[in-house]
Amino acid sequence: MDLAFAEADAAATRGEVPVGAVIVDPVSGEIMARAGNRTEELCDPTAHAEILAIRAAAQALRSPRLPGLDLYVTLEPCALCAAAISFARLRRVYFGAYDPKGGGVEHGARFFQQPTCHHAPDIYGGFDETRAAIQLRTFFRQRRDGF
Repeated sequence: MDLAFAEADAAATRGEVPVGAVIVDPVSGEIMARAGNRTEELCDPTAHAEILAIRAAAQALRSPRLPGLDLYVTLEPCALCAAAISFARLRRVYFGAYDPKGGGVEHGARFFQQPTCHHAPDIYGGFDETRAAIQLRTFFRQRRDGF
């Protein structure tokens, strides 16, 4: 999870919402991909940390499916990212802060609970939740205050 926070810090430095994601092979411990948000930089509304990490891991493995791999992300995935996680067939998702407004896993669409969802990973929320929430609050407070 520390690597996901490092990616979130890098995103914040770029002026992006500080969300970071890392995809790991839990057997070997190998980092398959890591990314932070780049929606502003790439002018791409789908350039969320989770999507970018999934794309990088899929490309590295030369496969559209990533069974057996785990995703660590600093914020509860939105519905868009939840769909990508499902299509990638990730094994587990560990996330930091819950997102009552934009989350799509434990809040909002609750994507993995829908009958049309083809694959639902194991979900574990609240990892380093306080750290993740402080990181997000600090970023948005600085944006409001003009820093």
